[in-house]
Amino acid sequence: MSMQTVVTDSPLEATGFLNRGGLVAFPTETVYGLGADVFNPGAVAGIFTAKGRPSDNPLIVHLQDPDRIGEVASEINTPARALIARFFPGPLTVVLRKNHSVPDIVSAGLPTVGVRCPSHPVAAEFLRHCRHPVAAPSANLSGRPSPTDWKAVFHDLGGRIDCLLRGEPSTIGLESTIVDCTADPPLLLRSGAIGLESLMEVVPDLELATSCTPGDAPKSPGMKYRHYSPEASIVLVEAPPHDLLQLPQAAWIGLSPPPEGAILGMACRSPEEYARVLFGFFRTCDAAGISTIWCELPPEEGIGRAIRDRLFKAAGN
Repeated sequence: MSMQTVVTDSPLEATGFLNRGGLVAFPTETVYGLGADVFNPGAVAGIFTAKGRPSDNPLIVHLQDPDRIGEVASEINTPARALIARFFPGPLTVVLRKNHSVPDIVSAGLPTVGVRCPSHPVAAEFLRHCRHPVAAPSANLSGRPSPTDWKAVFHDLGGRIDCLLRGEPSTIGLESTIVDCTADPPLLLRSGAIGLESLMEVVPDLELATSCTPGDAPKSPGMKYRHYSPEASIVLVEAPPHDLLQLPQAAWIGLSPPPEGAILGMACRSPEEYARVLFGFFRTCDAAGISTIWCELPPEEGIGRAIRDRLFKAAGN
C-alpha cells in the first residue's frame, strides 16, 4: 500500500478528503485518531488495512455535537445521559445501542457502538465540517504506541492514508475512558483521564469490567489485544531498582528519579505528566535502540489506573 499523504493545517481541507471517502488522521486531546465516514463501509475497511488492525476490534464514533448521537445510537439511557451531560465534550466514550444504519464493520458485528465528542478545538472544527459522524481508532500501526503528535502518525502511516491534519501534541496522551452504558450496572471497559472515582460521582453503581477472554468479542478497543508496545522489552516495577548497570541499553520512566545506569531516563512530576509523555517516550526509546524499558507503576487512582492498564498491556499482560 502506497499513496501520497497530504499533510495540512486546514480542518476544512482535511474534511474534504474524508467526505470523499478518504482516510484522515486528526488530533484529539487524548491521542491522534484515524478517521473515516462511519456510513462508508469501504472507507472504514481502509482503516483496518492501513493499521493492520484485527477486524473484531470495534471502532469509536466521533462527533462534534452530542445532539448528533442519535445518528448512530438508537437509545441514550439515564446513565449515558448523566455521563454525557457531565463529561462531553472530553476524553470519555460511552457505549450505546447502535442504529441499524451503522455498518457492522464499525461495531465488529456487535449491537453496540462507542461514541465520543473530543474537546480538542482542531478536532471539533474538523468534525463540524464532516458530512457524517467519523469512525476512528488511534492513528498508529496496530499494536504500536498510540501517537500523541503528528510526526508519530506520519512515521507509522505516511503513504498509507490520504491526509494528516496537524495540530498541537495531545494534552492527555492516553486513549479515552470507555463506559458501557448498555450493561446493568454500567461497566468501565477502559480506564482513561476520567478516573473511576469521577465516574462514580455521576453513576454510583458503576463497576469494573473483567478482562476479555481470547474467544470473546471485545466491546471496546483495548480489551483483547496487546497494545501500546514499543520494540523494547517492558519491565514493570513498583519502585526503582538501585541501578540498571546490569542491563545494557536500558531506559527508565516513572515518578521517581532514574536509577544509575539508565541510558535514557524520565522522572515525571505527576501522573498527568506521566500519561502525557509515556507513548512518546516509548517511541524515543525505539529510535535510540533501547532494548529494555523499566517502567514504574503509579498509584492506582485517578489517571494512574489508566497508566497501569497501558503499561500492563504494553508488557503483554
